[in-house]
Amino acid sequence: MDTALEKNNHKYVVLVLLYLGWCVSYIDRAAITFAVTHIASDFHLKPAELGILLSSFFLGYSLMQLPGGWLSDRFGSKPVIVVSILFWSIFTGVTGVAWSLTSMVLIRFIFGLGEGAFPAASVKGVAEVFSNEERPKMSALLMSSNYVGSMLAPLIVAPMIIHFGWRNVFHYMGIAGFVFSAVYWFFIRPAKTQPIKKGSGAEKKKIDMEAFRNLLKTPLMWKIVAVWFGLSIVNKGLDSWMPTYLMTQRGLDLKSVGLLLPLPYVLAGISTAIGGWVMVRFFDGKERYLLIASSVSTAVFLYFMYTADSVAGVITYQCLVYFFKSFVLATCIALPTKIFPERLVGSSIGMVNLGGQSAGFISPLVIGFLVSAFSNYDYAFGFLIAAACLSVVVSIFIKTGKAATEMANNRSQPEVANNTEESHA
Repeated sequence: MDTALEKNNHKYVVLVLLYLGWCVSYIDRAAITFAVTHIASDFHLKPAELGILLSSFFLGYSLMQLPGGWLSDRFGSKPVIVVSILFWSIFTGVTGVAWSLTSMVLIRFIFGLGEGAFPAASVKGVAEVFSNEERPKMSALLMSSNYVGSMLAPLIVAPMIIHFGWRNVFHYMGIAGFVFSAVYWFFIRPAKTQPIKKGSGAEKKKIDMEAFRNLLKTPLMWKIVAVWFGLSIVNKGLDSWMPTYLMTQRGLDLKSVGLLLPLPYVLAGISTAIGGWVMVRFFDGKERYLLIASSVSTAVFLYFMYTADSVAGVITYQCLVYFFKSFVLATCIALPTKIFPERLVGSSIGMVNLGGQSAGFISPLVIGFLVSAFSNYDYAFGFLIAAACLSVVVSIFIKTGKAATEMANNRSQPEVANNTEESHA
């Protein structure tokens, strides 16, 4: 009984610490969006150059999604999580000593590489300690931390920039990351794995690689990736440019932006937290209808947001945009944990995040060039609405009934593993 209680308590400690880790990571990455006007002034940057700067993080971040997922499946989540936190904390601190646009872009790119392994590793960490039935709900709940972190970022970062300057803010956040990595290392036990028989290490590695290659060939996974790519164009575009848009186009100051921007993230956090439960409870085997409805709603309210006459209207519709797009995030994260076995969770989440973070590289960059080219945000918001419509179209072709998910699972199974089992039999 004591052992069972200890195991139950441990899994919730893992969830809480991973939740806090996501909050730290989002505060770190969001800081630059609030510092960007100061950075632009110091380095004399134009909107197109700001777009390059904001996108540089996501390029590095996206490149590490698949390797991070594979490493988590291969070696377990704990070492990948700790190394990732240490790496991104170093380059968060180094951001504060950048001396030019080129140095800032390079630092942000390496920062993205460091943080890029964390998403898949964190969901892998949940899969290691929770049962198959619990994983979709707990994975979606974990993702709600993205928006809690994004909600806290303006409240923490904006006042710090005002009082300490943008460079010092990055130094302080780097120190906080170091402290968190130490806490995770000492408080979390590594997941128990089946011992590898003598001489079987190469065979296990071969099986892991075969399973990973088969996962990459699974059409259902790539459809999920494409859906989240479209909504991530919206997600990353708004996350990166809304502070600047509100200050330059709607006449707000940094303090006002810091007070208003947390509101959409509250709605996003709620929808992501309940998204896994909603998916399992009401859309089991019919997940595409949740994806279609949420993507359509995102596009509609995005249009209303941009065309709103008042700041209150902008923020109200932005709240609705974030609420519905976050159901898509919850579903795209929860669905692979439902379909695939635990040993493929890290890799499958890495694929989903590859789509999301590729959009994170593209969206701020495209918006920056569109704003520079047309001196307004008309085409930029049209670009975001078109991306949401892409997600609607792809969602129509997603099938997640029992037969479809069994087929996807079978396609991801390594033939090497099956041959090995037959030889043992």
